[in-house]
Amino acid sequence: MTADAANPHVFDATTDTFEAQVLQKSMQVPVLVDFWAEWCGPCKQLGPILEKLAADYNGAFVLAKVDVDKEPQLGAAFQVRSIPTVFLVKGGQIADGFPGALPEGQLREFLSHHGIEPAAPAEPEVAEVAAEATPLDPHAEVVRLRAAVAAAPEQAELKLDLALALLQTGAAHEAEQLVDALPANLATDDRTVRARARLGFAKSLRDAPPVPVLEAAIAANPDDLRARHLLGVQHIVGDRPAEGLEQFIEMLRRDRTFEDGLARKALIDAFRVVDDAALVGSYRRKMSSLLF
Repeated sequence: MTADAANPHVFDATTDTFEAQVLQKSMQVPVLVDFWAEWCGPCKQLGPILEKLAADYNGAFVLAKVDVDKEPQLGAAFQVRSIPTVFLVKGGQIADGFPGALPEGQLREFLSHHGIEPAAPAEPEVAEVAAEATPLDPHAEVVRLRAAVAAAPEQAELKLDLALALLQTGAAHEAEQLVDALPANLATDDRTVRARARLGFAKSLRDAPPVPVLEAAIAANPDDLRARHLLGVQHIVGDRPAEGLEQFIEMLRRDRTFEDGLARKALIDAFRVVDDAALVGSYRRKMSSLLF
């Protein structure tokens, strides 16, 4: 009952590939993780239904199959006590799950509850030549987008674009007002998620000590994880992402349970706002090695 090679939306996940194929993938599309075994009767009932839905939903979610006999570390990491057990992973985090074999109707309701609906067939790809983009001046972009919003105030997407531009200039309060006023259909947009991550970082720095004070606090007490968190956020918003991510990773090394998993949450939010894909990938692997 391994993944069907004919279905591009189903794959076998292993300990080595889990970070890239599940955690990273879940930043773009929801991932259902099916923990199963060859000897499990209910697994043989549930598996084909999940695979059918993965095909029917045409990429609206992907299905990762984990054989608990071959990958005991993953079963232990997810605290799987019985099989089949299914988890929904979104944005690098477990969003929901259920034990046992559910009928197709209940599985569709489960997916719908989390906003997952069948996707339309993909349009044929059209080759495009991308011109070299000149980096935009965020202040000039704010001016341009203010004019665009004034001309078409009914277009919520323009307001989201303006909020993101405002965040680039440090105008977090106005950006937050715009994001909070967005309609429900944009609430899960990748750009909205990115904006909220940036706003969360901005809020955490209100009344925060300056960088030299935080560095001195860490030098005096390397286990001062609150100072490490604030220093990491300062570096992330100050365009020093590698240094910020390193502080969050060090927090995770020292105490992954600190303030209800603050280090992991900070890393997930940082992955959403850092533009360097190679750097993000490197630190995703570091996070995965510490968590699994």
